[in-house]
Amino acid sequence: MPTTDAAGGPASPLPAAPKVRLKWLVACALAAVAVGAAAWAQLHGRSAPEVAGFKIVAVYPHDPNAFTQGLAIAGGQLYEGTGLYGQSTIRKVDLATGRVEKQRPINATYFGEGIAILDGHLYQLTWQHGIGIVYDLATFTQQRTFQYTGEGWGLTQDGKQLILSDGSAKLRFLDPQTFAVVREIEVRDHGQPVTKLNELEYIDGEVWSNVWYDDRIARISPSTGEVLGWIDLAALYPKSARSSEAVLNGIAYDSAAKRLFVTGKNWPQLYEIAIVRR
Repeated sequence: MPTTDAAGGPASPLPAAPKVRLKWLVACALAAVAVGAAAWAQLHGRSAPEVAGFKIVAVYPHDPNAFTQGLAIAGGQLYEGTGLYGQSTIRKVDLATGRVEKQRPINATYFGEGIAILDGHLYQLTWQHGIGIVYDLATFTQQRTFQYTGEGWGLTQDGKQLILSDGSAKLRFLDPQTFAVVREIEVRDHGQPVTKLNELEYIDGEVWSNVWYDDRIARISPSTGEVLGWIDLAALYPKSARSSEAVLNGIAYDSAAKRLFVTGKNWPQLYEIAIVRR
């Protein structure tokens, strides 16, 4: 039966506000769940980066004593930077024969690392000294040095800036005149940092990177750092046929001729390859 108030009349109905607040809270909770579910689906529903294979186009001799740390092509000519204390060099190499046409050693206290060629200059990193060296490309005459923080691993250029790896998941973009850091990106594959980024090459708008002790090359977006795909080279020169330190390290791209070359530390061959989509 209906309730009455103290005066005996019908009781007033319950206020509507609590019911409205309850409905509002439920609606907000459902919206939050929906947004979270959509975000989760977007993150985990993305397809994994493509893994491509390769085919060998040609095989060329390579100095098995070259501890390759950098590889580049300019004007159809192959250049190489090698490492190890007391053995680090920059080299001009005849592609067809593997013969070293010109060579310059660096100070024995330095461990040579990646190289890049831009506007008639060859740039070379050192491992743990934070010192880079700039040479005249034609003569190998040292022109200047520059400094950077942390270690130096790989180096390439996008036509405007130098791009440096330091063994972490970070890539730094440097002004080639002042060597100031213009920006940096963190390389991630499905949200996970990709560390040990090593020798680099800029190829058709992407940064390609060797990964230390990995027989894959990462294709990286230079704007976001996202891994766009992987190139699996495990079958190129199997680990069973080489020492543990003879890792894949060295990418050179002839943009004019659209030719891609790879090698590794102390590898006896340099390979021209073509990428095969799986």
